[in-house]
Amino acid sequence: MAAAIIACATGAFAHSGGTDANGCHTNHKTGAYHCH
Repeated sequence: MAAAIIACATGAFAHSGGTDANGCHTNHKTGAYHCH
């Protein structure tokens, strides 16, 4: 169930990956850490 919620939440972004408490995350393809 949690995986389905995460999958839906990440679909809103142009790239995959959830955000941390600061609204940031690491792009696993490039290794870049950025915020939204």
